[in-house]
Amino acid sequence: MGLCGGLSHCKVALAFAVFLDVLGGTALLLGVFAHLEIKGRDFGDLLVYTGALLVLMSLWGWVLWYSGNMEGLTSKKELGHINSAVDRLARNLSRKILSYRSPR
Repeated sequence: MGLCGGLSHCKVALAFAVFLDVLGGTALLLGVFAHLEIKGRDFGDLLVYTGALLVLMSLWGWVLWYSGNMEGLTSKKELGHINSAVDRLARNLSRKILSYRSPR
């Protein structure tokens, strides 16, 4: 599997999220701690707001990466469990509801 074996799918979304986090965090920290003044105008606030916006945009990358890595849920039959009474009751109830809705 190598170095990125545990990352599974959607490596582009992960790279996008990490890139925006690093860029946003750098801009945020520069805006807070660096004295950036050009021709008498302070640009610290601009960097703070830009960094915060980039970090918020990175959330989209994290959501895409996480949702892309979700595996399908396995059913109880695949896991080897027998049908429980609750499963049978839910199945019978849904069949009755469907039979009332379907035209005859």
